[in-house]
Amino acid sequence: MFSVVVIDDESKARETIVNILGLSRSSLTIAGEADSVASGFELINRTQPDLVLLDINLTDGTGFDLLKKFNGFQFKLIFITAHEEYAIQAFKFSAVDYILKPVVASDLLNAVEKAGKAIQQEETELKISALLANLDKIKKIVLKTAESIHIIHVKNIIRCEADVNYTNFYLDNGERLIVSRTLKEFAEMLEPAGFFRTHQSHLVNLDHISRFDKTEGGHLVLADDSIVPVSSRKREELFKVFERM
Repeated sequence: MFSVVVIDDESKARETIVNILGLSRSSLTIAGEADSVASGFELINRTQPDLVLLDINLTDGTGFDLLKKFNGFQFKLIFITAHEEYAIQAFKFSAVDYILKPVVASDLLNAVEKAGKAIQQEETELKISALLANLDKIKKIVLKTAESIHIIHVKNIIRCEADVNYTNFYLDNGERLIVSRTLKEFAEMLEPAGFFRTHQSHLVNLDHISRFDKTEGGHLVLADDSIVPVSSRKREELFKVFERM
C-alpha cells in the first residue's frame, strides 16, 4: 500500500485524476488534495505521501516553486499538466513521468504502476538492509519522515511518544523524528528489542532509564532528563522488568 496526493488548481481535473486512480491495480490510497503551493506544501508535510501527482500552474505559483520549498524529498513525482514546454525542467526534478492534459487514463495508470514498483523496491531494499544489520546484532529500524528516510540504531532511541496517528522519536543526540505511523505499530516492533510501553502514549528504551520517581503517582526520568508517566496498570509490570535487569 502506498499513499498518493493530488495537487492541481482545477477541481474538475483533481476529480478526474482521483477517478482514474480508482481504476489502478496498485494498492494505493488517496492521502489528500490541494490546489496551491501553500496548501500543497502543508499537505505533503502532514501526510508524508509516497507519490505526488503535481500540476505545473497552481493558484499561487508553480509546481516547481512547491518542490523548491523542500530541502530534498523522498516521494515519487508525476507531473500532470497542459504545458508541454515544461517537460525538460520537470525531469530535472527526477519525475517518474510527465503526462499532458487532457489525461489519458492508460497513461496515468501506467505511470502510477511504474511509481508503485519503484516505491516497493526501495522499501524492500531498506528493510533488507535493516534485517541484515539485525542479524549481525546491530539493531536498526527504518523511519520515514517528511523529508528523509532514516536508518536508526535502536540503541540510539531514548523514547517514543504518540501524537494521534504520528509517533515522535527522541534520539540520544537530541534529534526528534516525526513519523506518520502509530505508536502501537512501533511498540509491537520494538518491545522485543528492550522497549517498554509505560503508558498509552509512551514507549521507552529500558537502557536509557535513569530512575523511577515515586512522587505524583510515579514517573520515569530518562537519560535526556525527560519525564515519562507510568500508568497505574503498568507499574507492577515495570517493577518486574527492573528485577530482571
